[in-house]
Amino acid sequence: MINQSYRLFSPRQIRCELIDEKISSDEVVVRPTYLSICAADQRYYTGNRSKEVLMKKLPMALIHEAIGEVVFDPKHEYKPGTKVVMIPNTPTETDPIIKENYLRSSYFRSSGYDGFMQSIVIIDRTRIIPYDGISDRIAVLLELMSVAMNALEHFQSFSHMRKQTIGVWGCGNVGFVTALILKKTFPNAEIIVFGTTDEKLRYFQFADETYRIDNIPPDLRVDHAFECVGGSHCEDAINQIIDCINPEGSIALMGVSENNVPINTRMVLEKGLTLLGNSRSGYEDFDNSINFLRDYPEAQGYLENIISDEVVVKSIKDINKAFDLDINNEFKTIMKWEI
Repeated sequence: MINQSYRLFSPRQIRCELIDEKISSDEVVVRPTYLSICAADQRYYTGNRSKEVLMKKLPMALIHEAIGEVVFDPKHEYKPGTKVVMIPNTPTETDPIIKENYLRSSYFRSSGYDGFMQSIVIIDRTRIIPYDGISDRIAVLLELMSVAMNALEHFQSFSHMRKQTIGVWGCGNVGFVTALILKKTFPNAEIIVFGTTDEKLRYFQFADETYRIDNIPPDLRVDHAFECVGGSHCEDAINQIIDCINPEGSIALMGVSENNVPINTRMVLEKGLTLLGNSRSGYEDFDNSINFLRDYPEAQGYLENIISDEVVVKSIKDINKAFDLDINNEFKTIMKWEI
């Protein structure tokens, strides 16, 4: 079976490669329909990774947020046309304690392995989940939601029971989805979002309060916090959380930074704080995300607000257009994949 893989060879340089694919009975052929651009994909596309990383991982097909339709299933468990979300995390073993997305032996699409920017995707049948009753434009955000679901599971397992006030630092995509899931999961808790601009904070209509990070009341305190900032501002966000959080609170770390982040460990110790590391997601997190949208159908309307652009992709030129648009978009850029 001949497949077309749209691989990044160097920053902003995408080429189509023809690949002769083999399919086993444990795999399913899926045609991508919608793809969503993540900040991690953008860093590869623009070359904002170290030369060593780029040399090691390129060429590579980008995108790890995608949905599609089943084209062929050798076991006939899935009918052609079945809508599925594709899971980028691919474990090679199981562990009774460690989740699949934290196993060092797992590999991840669009991080050293081809992502979903292909004409067809041959994928293990355990890495797809069918969905219905969800708009395709929203379903493509399921991977983003699953990351927040993974953090929520950690939070519920390790945080203390007092959850009167929960703070979310970050007014981007991750902060939006995390705050929305927290509000629905803990309806009696006060969910406060902290961000950098009034314009973006206005999107958080479901939150109880929003504050710019330069205008936080001096006496404001939260029981727990989620850091969804990452990047060069990760240090400031974490240290501001440490100042605002009550003793023995939990800080869920979700933002990715390329550099080591210095934090105020003295106050972490004095307050007895718990830092929870969160990265990526697995099958259960995707399944929980689908169930979340079924349980709270109004959430789809909120999620529609973070789609900044939809680009119909029929050529490599359209791919470049989508990535270039995404650089200046406040929230998500999605691609309707018709290539």
